[in-house]
Amino acid sequence: MGEGENGTRRPRVLLPSPKIGPLRSVLYRLGIATALLLSVVAAVYLDRDGYKDNNGGTLSLLDCFYYSTVTVSTTGYGDIAPVTPLARLVNTVFITPVRVLFLIVLVGTTLEVLAERTRQDWRLSRWRHRLRDHIVVVGYGTKGRSAIKTLLSTGVPRASIVVVDPDPRAVAEAAEAGFVGVVGDATQNSVLRQASVHLAKEIIVATARDDTAVLVTLSARHLNPGAGIQASVRESENLQLLRQSGADHVITSSEAAGRLLGVSTSQPNVSEIMEDLLEQGRGLDLVEREVRVEELGKPIRAVREPALALIRDGRTLPYDSKACRELKRGDRLIVVRSAPADPEAGQDEPASSGRDGA
Repeated sequence: MGEGENGTRRPRVLLPSPKIGPLRSVLYRLGIATALLLSVVAAVYLDRDGYKDNNGGTLSLLDCFYYSTVTVSTTGYGDIAPVTPLARLVNTVFITPVRVLFLIVLVGTTLEVLAERTRQDWRLSRWRHRLRDHIVVVGYGTKGRSAIKTLLSTGVPRASIVVVDPDPRAVAEAAEAGFVGVVGDATQNSVLRQASVHLAKEIIVATARDDTAVLVTLSARHLNPGAGIQASVRESENLQLLRQSGADHVITSSEAAGRLLGVSTSQPNVSEIMEDLLEQGRGLDLVEREVRVEELGKPIRAVREPALALIRDGRTLPYDSKACRELKRGDRLIVVRSAPADPEAGQDEPASSGRDGA
């Protein structure tokens, strides 16, 4: 990876690509070329008495290597030449086709490398031109991979997810999984610009350190004031700091795990339900949806699906709140659904886009 003028590493974008890389292809073709050259050496050495050396004497193994090299590479100095009918026949039916194949391998390797570089540049330019309203996931560790798994289960396409991580191995893993990856420190604006954060719809901050999460959130909010930023922290004391940095929602990972441990100890069945709700696409799912026309004016208890909360004017109200006695236009509901969904449950989307997702 190259370095910039200030000594920092320049971010690098990795697009999903086949597992066989250009270097492996070049080595494979060099192996073929070497095998072809050795086969010519063997053929000449076995019939070395059929060749004439201008310096006189019988051809040695080194002479055979020399003749094979200059012949296959089409250099042909003429100081060693086939003189017997058998040697000329071998040159006609074997060495000449090998010479052509040898050139095809070498020229094809060069063209393939150049074409691969051009193709990657073209794909990168095309990707940047089309990239809009995507989701940037900063950190491809356990939290980042779990967040992406949930996004995929709710119908988010892989092409709309961009991974940012300073570890080239993590980004290579993401690219192998079908995601576009950017190698670099996400606390730097230049790296976030490579991921087109300024055009993103949602930004997920799943870094390993809380201080890094704060810096990434500040940079992302500066570049994109309108994007939804979802972040996680390990310690609750940093939660307010992260919100002040511009995060819309903050998840305290360590305390959330501790609560689940406490619930599983005292109420194991409740803990199983909570774990089920956290995994989208299996068992029970929490889904956010708009109030349907036929539900307007009715209490939240009249909703066919189990409704847990009502969202009105940016406030989340529990199902037993007085405001839930009459559903109004523009309200949104948090309901529980089973996956796969009941075919009679209507045609509502499993999770709405933008900040209104499950």
